Amino acid sequence: MSAHTVIFTPSGLRTEAQDGQTVYDVALEVGVDIQSICGGKGLCKRCQVEIDTGKHAKFNLDVKAENVGKLTPTEKKAIHDEELSSSRRLACRAKIRGDLVVEVPSDSRQSESSIQKKSTPINVPVNPAITLHMVQLPVPTLEDNPSDGEALVEELKAHHGLDVRTTHRMLIKLQDILRAHDRTVITVVRNNDTIIDVWPPSPFDLYGAAIDVGSTSIAMYVFNLATGQLVFEKAAMNPQIRFGEDLMSRVSYIMMNKGGEVKLTDAVRAQLKSMLGEAVTELDLGPNQLLDVICVGNPIMHHLLLGANPVELGQAPFTLAIKDWIDIPAGRLDLGLSETAQISFFPLIGGHVGADTTAAYLTQMDQMDGRSVLLVDIGTNAEIVLSHEDKVAAASSPTGPALEGAEISCGVRASLGAIERVRIDPVTKQSKIKIIGHDDWLSDQDDLSEFKITGICGSGIFEVMVELANAGLIDKGGLYRSGDTSGRMLPDNEGKSQKYLLLDRPDNPLFIKQTDIRAVQLAKAALFAGAELLSEALGCEQFDEVLLAGAFGTHLDPKYVSEIGIVPRAAADIIRSVGNAAGMGAAMALLDQDQRPKIIKAVREIEKVETALEPKFQQYFVDAMAFPTAPEADPESSPRRRRRRRS
Repeated sequence: MSAHTVIFTPSGLRTEAQDGQTVYDVALEVGVDIQSICGGKGLCKRCQVEIDTGKHAKFNLDVKAENVGKLTPTEKKAIHDEELSSSRRLACRAKIRGDLVVEVPSDSRQSESSIQKKSTPINVPVNPAITLHMVQLPVPTLEDNPSDGEALVEELKAHHGLDVRTTHRMLIKLQDILRAHDRTVITVVRNNDTIIDVWPPSPFDLYGAAIDVGSTSIAMYVFNLATGQLVFEKAAMNPQIRFGEDLMSRVSYIMMNKGGEVKLTDAVRAQLKSMLGEAVTELDLGPNQLLDVICVGNPIMHHLLLGANPVELGQAPFTLAIKDWIDIPAGRLDLGLSETAQISFFPLIGGHVGADTTAAYLTQMDQMDGRSVLLVDIGTNAEIVLSHEDKVAAASSPTGPALEGAEISCGVRASLGAIERVRIDPVTKQSKIKIIGHDDWLSDQDDLSEFKITGICGSGIFEVMVELANAGLIDKGGLYRSGDTSGRMLPDNEGKSQKYLLLDRPDNPLFIKQTDIRAVQLAKAALFAGAELLSEALGCEQFDEVLLAGAFGTHLDPKYVSEIGIVPRAAADIIRSVGNAAGMGAAMALLDQDQRPKIIKAVREIEKVETALEPKFQQYFVDAMAFPTAPEADPESSPRRRRRRRS
């Protein structure tokens, strides 16, 4: 089959597609987000795209009308029913017959999140909980005639050192396989003590999946359990987003809508079922080859996937329904796997410190042992783990969604077109930016018409705050300073405050407002206070290292993490990213069964610090509101200073 070039806009993603593939399938392969709640079956009519025909000098492509298959009956009916414009196609029905430039309209994008949960190296022995053992049983005689089940157990004990028990599934399959294959069989053994299945002699391997269920996205890594090789990697949006952007809004949805928890559970399970099914199809696996799945996630994601109502986590004292490691037959969660498959969940530390934090800690345990190391996952709640000498403590701080773009007037998620880097000239006060999906620095002196700049995302928010401080535009207390003559500072809120012109566009200028600065101050102060409380609990005065976990932490520049003052006593040279450590912790437990008792034991020894109950939290919080690199407030221009002087 011939290959065709397909380019998706506005993302600019380029890929090769086989003749006859649908636009939807190709989009999923390369990570283009297109809405679909029917899984590409042509039912929901949401995956609408536009085929941009004509000569494209920029891409060196000539797209002709015949490069896409003819309208299908489904599309014709949708046009007739006014569900589809005549200028659009359904991506799941449109077949690729030549080179294409495909525009994904904004109303067809489920999310434009730039999912960067790529795997990071892990180093564990290949010692999975499920193993294969091929045996040949002796031919029975009238004098020596044990049941085939008994003979198999004895053979595994004698020649493989396993003391195992049988199961109904393998017993009813065993004799047919022995009869057809010269009494030779492959046994599938879980935990070295149970034969969960038997196979005919074959070259097939076993597979398992490590899954990190985040509130925004889900990352899945599939491994060959015989070799330890990563063979399939997939990231997708968490469909629960349609019920609420952040965790607390989803809990609120459940509280306000009867049966809401069932809808959220069904949504995330359906997404996992789709992802696992895609892996099985892509790897051409039999129905019984993917048998082990390890899941991690924050407490609310963890509870919803299990089917536990998380409403108690929406209010103090944040009581967990389930805390310990748990193994569940896959059939109970309807994930489309064999009845012999098992789903396992990491233990939680407590409150809002969940299994994702536990898994991230597993990846760093050996490096943190005996050292003063702070492990931080920044999100709506910042989960923090501190090791010092022979103790470990953990806490959760309510940072809120500001650092991920919410509560910021021009804030957006980390999406294509979002501002991720910012520089401000300390003399001219002019800004330049970098956006996701484009490598060059841009400013409002450039022609920005070809760039769809959507707003500023988390890493850009960190940087713009530090740049405002370093340029002397805000004082240590976070207030805009008066007297700037660059023209970048403009009145706001009917002249009661100021705002900084980050990007001057005639149709849609972007500003950083005083309220934006305040939202970031509140977020950074919460994390700082949590880290300070952990330090006090363990008597730690200085960190040897600060580790940033998660997709968000991967994009942060250590310089700006240090200079914004979000972590106490953290110079840039001790800050480093450890990537999606949660997903890799799950992978470690998948590949090496000895990691499971290791993390179960470690979690029991972690001290949980409840920040909401600590009297000093507020003191540390207030102290951390300052921007360390900003100039002191001008007594003559600061309203707060004037008030203090009059009192």
